Amino acid sequence: MSDQPDLTIRATAGRRPVVVVNVVGLTPALLEQAPRLRAIADGGFSAPMAGILPAVTCSAQSTMLTGLDPTDHGIVGNGWYFRDLGEVFLWRQHNRLVQGEKVWDAARAVDPDYTVANVCWWYAMGADTDWTVTPRPIYYSDGRKEPDCYTRPPQLRDELTDQFGTFPLFTYWGPTADLSSSRWIAQAAAHLFASRRPDLTLVYLPHLDYDLQRHGPDGPEAMAALALVDELAGELLEGMIARGATVIVTSEYGIEAADTPIDVNRALREAGLLEVHTQDGMEYLDPWTSRAFAVADHQVAHLYVDDPDDRARVAELVAALPGVDEVLDQAGKEAAGLAHERAGDLVAVAEPGAWFTYYYWLDEQRRPDFAKQVEIHRKPGYDPAELFFDPEDRFVKARAGAALARKKAGMRYRMDVVPTDPAPVAGTHGRHPSAPEHGPVLVCSDPSLARDGDWALADVKDLVLRAGGIPT
Repeated sequence: MSDQPDLTIRATAGRRPVVVVNVVGLTPALLEQAPRLRAIADGGFSAPMAGILPAVTCSAQSTMLTGLDPTDHGIVGNGWYFRDLGEVFLWRQHNRLVQGEKVWDAARAVDPDYTVANVCWWYAMGADTDWTVTPRPIYYSDGRKEPDCYTRPPQLRDELTDQFGTFPLFTYWGPTADLSSSRWIAQAAAHLFASRRPDLTLVYLPHLDYDLQRHGPDGPEAMAALALVDELAGELLEGMIARGATVIVTSEYGIEAADTPIDVNRALREAGLLEVHTQDGMEYLDPWTSRAFAVADHQVAHLYVDDPDDRARVAELVAALPGVDEVLDQAGKEAAGLAHERAGDLVAVAEPGAWFTYYYWLDEQRRPDFAKQVEIHRKPGYDPAELFFDPEDRFVKARAGAALARKKAGMRYRMDVVPTDPAPVAGTHGRHPSAPEHGPVLVCSDPSLARDGDWALADVKDLVLRAGGIPT
């Protein structure tokens, strides 16, 4: 793997560079209102794709890169309960968590010189890709967190930062998330493609996802976000095509309107099944002693039940909660492609429009201090409220500004600005879509790669290989 830019374009017979851009939240319906992406589809082809359960980022990306479902690749959500550690972890980054042959492994079995650049697809760290870029904050010993990224080779970090500035971590997620993080990613990808000429370039553009979760999929904010990402992705892809690449646009899921939060852990606690421990007046989930608890992940919740004799009771309790569609047992998980050992003993799926919160405290005064912060690694479940400033706090932005000033002065600070009321959340995903036009979509610039029949996320791996001239 080269550490230096290689400006030589290798002319391996039959091999073509491929660029895969993941436009999160794009659907067949939204594609019709995205003129630059639609133009690429018109010159090639597009198709709806069947998604997976759960329809969440880490699982969907792993399925596209391995061609497997979560039963086989093991990524059962954006996080899960690590039984051997007794801890809930979301948003881990080590690529070895993903089981199965990745697309670049399959390509290198045919062509050992096949090169790959990963620009912000998940589980990037530790992957044997040639060039890697992924968000990675600096965690200082005094508690401060500063934006930065991890790269491989290491000197790529300085190269990208010198050209495009520090990776804009605080616009990548949180109340201030906006287009600038996706723009930085697109610039980095274009630079890598021009200077290194990878055989495969993976690019993650998350911007559309933000406002669809904040405002729902149908309002003017969604259309404004779509216009921005269409312009950004269109410019990137048109430049790649002009340089001889075959481009593929994918998405992970569609987002539907959200109106019903489900406090599954509070229900388990009220039933005497979930336990907490207390420190400094704050309550923390205690997975070691709980008979049952849930790892909430959008419209799916993994239910970990310590005693098999409790499973029927837990299934009945959760199935009766307003907004719950079904609770999958072992047979249900197998049918859904979600039967890996990391999955919950039971898996709850929300009804359309409903989603699961992670909240487990019953008294707001006893919530943990991380609850009102953007703290993706400490919360034992996904928290879409992190996309908002607390609307009930009239001074929230002033307090955020004061905290930022303390941070810049090198002082300790708390950015406790997000709500613990789920009401602002207007969009969600995780279950199968109500119709194919509201699910994930595939676009490819090469019409010769079209085929009869339905497409699924698991087909992306094979398409990437065929697009690059790799026999499958």
